[in-house]
Amino acid sequence: MINFRNDYSAGAHPAVLEALCATNMELTPGYGTDTYCQEAAEAIRALCGAPEAAVHFFTGGTQVNKTAIGAYLRPWEAVIAAETGHICVHETGSVEQDGHKVIHCPASDGKLTAEIIRSVLASHSGEHMVVPRLVYISNTTELGTVYTRSELEALHGICAEQGLILYCDGARLGSAMDAGDTAFAHYARFCDAFTIGGTKNGLLFGEALVVTNAALFPFFRHCMKQQGAILAKGRLLGVQFRAVLKDGLYLDLARHANALARRLTGGLRAKGVPLLVDSPSNQVFPIFPNETVKRLEEQAVFEVQQPVDSGHTCIRLVTAWNSAEEDVERFLALL
Repeated sequence: MINFRNDYSAGAHPAVLEALCATNMELTPGYGTDTYCQEAAEAIRALCGAPEAAVHFFTGGTQVNKTAIGAYLRPWEAVIAAETGHICVHETGSVEQDGHKVIHCPASDGKLTAEIIRSVLASHSGEHMVVPRLVYISNTTELGTVYTRSELEALHGICAEQGLILYCDGARLGSAMDAGDTAFAHYARFCDAFTIGGTKNGLLFGEALVVTNAALFPFFRHCMKQQGAILAKGRLLGVQFRAVLKDGLYLDLARHANALARRLTGGLRAKGVPLLVDSPSNQVFPIFPNETVKRLEEQAVFEVQQPVDSGHTCIRLVTAWNSAEEDVERFLALL
């Protein structure tokens, strides 16, 4: 079967797996206090040009989003997010479980703007309503679209002006950086905190949280512990990130996934297949007649995104760091 279901089903890139095997029998301090985590954190600070940043390692994306947002907000404070944001649709109300309302905002391309944020602020006032305090974005978005450097800077501007926290979920940060004009340093400059996703880019598991706003530092590991987010064998996260950040491998893997997605997109367009959105990253959203979707399901694995009308359905095709060019050509040949 041709598999374009997601970008995290495969195990780990050989370099990551080799690093885990090479350190398997070492005895190190636990809970992320080992030298591997320290070295990985230093590598991230260097890439970000943020020597004072705090770096924390988590096993998964929902875990880091829930922990960070829960730590940064007071009980009456809320999150602003696009209605397609991961915390809105794919995390089972984990943010709300901690008592923080997520204000869902329509965004046709999955991206928040300063105007959207101003509108939310204007509609929330007085002691009878929650106080919007944190702006959640993801890059890439759940629609595969990408925030540009100028868009990040504009969000930073409105957040600084209004006293809001800007938090970026970077589960697919490598894809966003390759597809757009941003680099690690831009997230460190414009965001109060952001994540570097490893689960979807060559690691067995793992996300790194980078925090540049010193006001968010105090007692954060206490919150991590309370949320069950401090891994006893923390070394496993440090080893993996150290390996994938070496010699630019992290971006190389994302570059491969994006290149295959562009090839897939070009082939679909050449065949006249409409797309739900113009995605420059590794998620592609073609629209097919329902009969075609059923036929494709016989030979390919993918997710159904949404019905478009009574006769057409949008599906999601995701290329990954380990996807093969042959699978792209085989899928296009099915059409």
